[in-house]
Amino acid sequence: MIFHTDRGIEYAAYRYQDELSKHGIRHGVNRPGFCTDNAHMESFFHSLKAELIRGRVFKSEHELRYSLNSYINQFYNHKRLHSGIGYLPPAEFERIAA
Repeated sequence: MIFHTDRGIEYAAYRYQDELSKHGIRHGVNRPGFCTDNAHMESFFHSLKAELIRGRVFKSEHELRYSLNSYINQFYNHKRLHSGIGYLPPAEFERIAA
């Protein structure tokens, strides 16, 4: 498995890399200066950081996991409007396209 992220410094941290390695996960990043290598992930992580992470302190791993799950599975996929798919949430776009 490859976990692709942007080039944020938090993803280069030894503890982060060790945790990925412990689970047999390879870390993939864009080439320097080529943010379009994986534009979808760049956009997702930008949104995640801006809308959930920045300026917030999580009291526990459980709170972080709960917040990430809620952000992705409730807000990002079902409520957040995405310009690239006609200003629809992804779940609605997929429902219409099916």
